[in-house]
Amino acid sequence: MIVFPNAKINIGLNIVARRPDGYHDLETVFYPVKIKDVLEVTEADKLSFESSGLDIPGAGVDNLCIKAYHLLKKDHHLPPVKIHLHKNIPIGAGLGGGSADAGFFIRLMNDKFELGLSADRMEDYARTLGADCAFFIRNQPVFAFEKGDEFEPITLDLSAYKIVLVMPDEHVSTAEAYRGVKPAPVRDSLYDLIKTPLTAWRGRIKNDFESHIFRDHPVIRGVKAELYEHGAVYASMSGSGASVFGIFKDTPNLDVMKENYRVFENV
Repeated sequence: MIVFPNAKINIGLNIVARRPDGYHDLETVFYPVKIKDVLEVTEADKLSFESSGLDIPGAGVDNLCIKAYHLLKKDHHLPPVKIHLHKNIPIGAGLGGGSADAGFFIRLMNDKFELGLSADRMEDYARTLGADCAFFIRNQPVFAFEKGDEFEPITLDLSAYKIVLVMPDEHVSTAEAYRGVKPAPVRDSLYDLIKTPLTAWRGRIKNDFESHIFRDHPVIRGVKAELYEHGAVYASMSGSGASVFGIFKDTPNLDVMKENYRVFENV
């Protein structure tokens, strides 16, 4: 059985407070985009994991898909499987690629082995693997809060626009992103701001990671500026970076940017 885990972008990201458990309370909007990995699961004599495409840091036994398998196996009878992941979603980009793979793996196992899990139950499993893994169970636009793993559905349709994602040759770890941020209560909640016209987002919907990451990684700051120069209605770093997305009314000519960065168009 084969599935195609897709990435997400964060539209706005407010770091509200540090939690006693070491995480942070935040608010953001998760929006699915069309950049996809390929995930295949087949029954086998023993559990195994292999990958192709982009290099995945760390050992295969630490991959979230393997962790999801063991998590499900605690409660369900599962045969050994061979997992093959073709990695296309950039890593360290703030696009939730690893979380998408884990969420889609849980969905695939539920379908393939008829586990009978509800979406709510699959989200419960996914939350134990990572803060944004649960988003990929339903894979629909949401306002996310608390650790980023509690959701409120929202009506947000950007299909009339062209979304472009640019990946510079930079890497920002989650630890680096949070190390430089200062939590603060929000004055205007993103839950309300996201309902305003897209033309009003610039300057109002912000990513709290940008200020220090742009300072330490000026290339990323430059990418955002270039997207606005090419006519983006709204542009932002996604999540903890390093990718930057732009939302355009019409398809832009980004040939110059393609010479320097990896560019995904109409995502």
